[in-house]
Amino acid sequence: MITSLMIRTVALLFCLCAARDVCHGQGLSPRAYVITPIHSNAVTLTYTLQDGAVVFDQIVTTPDARGTINTGILTCFHTLSFFGRSANLNASIPYSLGDFRGTVSGLKREVSRSGLAPAVIRFSVNLKGGPAMTVEEFLKWKQKTVIGTSLTVTTGTGQYDPARLINIGTNRWAFKPEIGISRRWGNWIVDGYGAVWFFTANHDYFLNAPGTTGSNTQTQKPMGAVEVHLSYDVKPRLWVSLDGNYWYGGETSLNGVPSPTTVQSNSRLGATVAIPIGRSQHSLKFSYSGGTYIQFGGDFREVSVAWQYSWLGRPN
Repeated sequence: MITSLMIRTVALLFCLCAARDVCHGQGLSPRAYVITPIHSNAVTLTYTLQDGAVVFDQIVTTPDARGTINTGILTCFHTLSFFGRSANLNASIPYSLGDFRGTVSGLKREVSRSGLAPAVIRFSVNLKGGPAMTVEEFLKWKQKTVIGTSLTVTTGTGQYDPARLINIGTNRWAFKPEIGISRRWGNWIVDGYGAVWFFTANHDYFLNAPGTTGSNTQTQKPMGAVEVHLSYDVKPRLWVSLDGNYWYGGETSLNGVPSPTTVQSNSRLGATVAIPIGRSQHSLKFSYSGGTYIQFGGDFREVSVAWQYSWLGRPN
C-alpha cells in the first residue's frame, strides 16, 4: 500500500537527487574558449564545496531541506591542431562526498554518499579568430573576436547502486554541444556561450520504488543553457571575472510518466580570480557563485579553489 508519507519521502529524496545533478552540471566557466599555443598542457586539482537549501514544488514542503557536497576533481588539459584550427581536449575525474537532510511529515530524513562521480570529457575547436599556433606565432597574435564550439560528454561512470534513489553516479550519459563567442577590448574580455544538454535513459533507476516492481526507467528532456562572463586582465595570467548563467528545461519522467514540477528554470551569479604564483608554471584560481533564481533544485552556494601546473611540449 502506498501511503502519503511514502510519496512525500520519495519526492523529497528525488528532489535532493535532482539538486545534486544540477549543481554538478551547471557550473560557471569563464574563458572556456581561450586560445593557447599547440602542445600546451596543464594538470589541475580542484576542491569545491557546495552547500545550501533545496527548492521544491508546491506539493512537497520541506523548508529545512539542505545538501552539502564536497568534491575533488583531477583535470588534464592538452591543446592540438585540428585541421589547422586551435583545439583542446579536457578530461576530468571527480570524487564526491555528499550529505542531504530534510524533514518530511515531522520525520527527519538523512542520506550520505561518497565515491567517484561521472568522468567528464570536453573537446573544443576554434571556428574563427584562432588558428593553430606555435609559441612564436602566438606571441605575435592579438585576440579580437573568437568563435568556437565544443562537445562535453558526461559519461555513465561513477558509483551507482540501483537499489538507492540517490547515487554519486547517474548510470546514464549526457551530451552538451555548445557554441561560444569571445571578444576582447584591450584588457577586457566578454564571453558568451549557448548550449543544450541531451540525456540518455537510465533503465536501472531506483529498484522497487513505491508503486513499482523491479527496475524502472528514468528519462529527461533536453535542457538549454546560456552563460555570460565579463573579465579583466590585471596583468599577464592575473585576471578577474564576473560570471552568470541561466538554464531551462530538463523535465524528468519515470516509466514514461512525466513530472512537470521537475522543469528547471534556474540561474547563478558568481566571480572568479586567477592568480599566477610568481614566474613559475603554477597558478591558483578561486571562485564563488550563488543561486539568483531557483525554481527547482539546489539553491547552493559554491566555493572552489584550484591549483594548476602548466607546461609546453608534446606528449611522450
